[in-house]
Amino acid sequence: MTFKTTLTLAALALAAGQGMAQQGVSKTEITLGSIQDLSGPIAGFGKQARLGMLLRVDEINEQGGINGRKLRIIVEDSAYDPKKAVLAAQKLVNQDKIFMMVGHIGTAQNLAAMPVQFDKNVINFFPITAAREMYEPFHKLKYSFAATYFDQMRNAAPKLVKEKGIKKVCTMYQDDEFGLEVMRGGEAGLKTIGMEFAEKTSYKRGATDFSSQVAKMKSSGCEMVVLGTIIRETIGAIGESRKTGFNPVFLGSSAAYTDLIHKLGGPAMNGLYATMTVQNPYLDEASQPIRFWANKYKTKFNEDPTVFSVYGYNIIDTFAKAAQKAGPNLTTDSYIKVMDTMVIPPDMFGSAQATFSPTKRLGSDASRLSQITEGKWKPVSEYIK
Repeated sequence: MTFKTTLTLAALALAAGQGMAQQGVSKTEITLGSIQDLSGPIAGFGKQARLGMLLRVDEINEQGGINGRKLRIIVEDSAYDPKKAVLAAQKLVNQDKIFMMVGHIGTAQNLAAMPVQFDKNVINFFPITAAREMYEPFHKLKYSFAATYFDQMRNAAPKLVKEKGIKKVCTMYQDDEFGLEVMRGGEAGLKTIGMEFAEKTSYKRGATDFSSQVAKMKSSGCEMVVLGTIIRETIGAIGESRKTGFNPVFLGSSAAYTDLIHKLGGPAMNGLYATMTVQNPYLDEASQPIRFWANKYKTKFNEDPTVFSVYGYNIIDTFAKAAQKAGPNLTTDSYIKVMDTMVIPPDMFGSAQATFSPTKRLGSDASRLSQITEGKWKPVSEYIK
């Protein structure tokens, strides 16, 4: 055997050894990536999710990490633009060599970035969106935690109709995949009680004037309105309705379940219902553990936590529980094996129990109703499946 052949064999052996190494996991560190909107239309949500993640990462590292490894998280900004999300995913996956993508925000953004990750065997873990595509069609690298907009509305709309004895239901929704999912869920729910929407009206993303939509619903005599709206449109539509003396029951999805609605919309927002999967953490919350957590967050970041802070915190918490269980030899495969037998119990924020399996990639389809009462969200139902 020549010296050159020996060298080549040594190089091959080294390459094989490196091939076995797990991307994003070193002897001392696990590297995670996340893509948030830090400068675009939902930057409020993205910043809060990021801070929630950082809080849990710091706690884990202070307690010695996961099986002796510290957690490191790199957060990139998509500005809520799918094209930027792809560039961010390419950087995180190929350059930063992340082990996993956690809590990526936005439906279109996730759909654009997932192929980049899957190409390199990187899991898309608990994206912050309630779109069905986050777990359908099945892919072993998809894990989703949020009851879908479709299921939320399918369960909540008929429940409210029955409780309030409502005869006419209308819908106003954003003219895109998000708004359509809310509308379709409401439609499917009404069908189960032999009803359909008396009026449907939509608006283009970014719209600020809802007078024609409100006039249309008012003249149809709608007693309840299913809202496929986010922050500004929820406030705009309800504000316009109150101004014209139109006061139906308003029902939004978890996209409208944010403290920004009552903070920005004021007393006019009282009475609004929305579906939710975890509770907004108020600093004076009745529950002592939530109050303690909220004050810890406020002390660290000098701002009040929100439901998005909780999403971020819980995502890292669940990741860590499964990684700990996977043991010192952490790989994508060993992680998947653990996740597929995991039972995630309800937490202090009141989320429903979640379970996964080799064929089930949505943790829970349960959501509950909440209502703004005296400028605060209060849960008004148990979890509905």
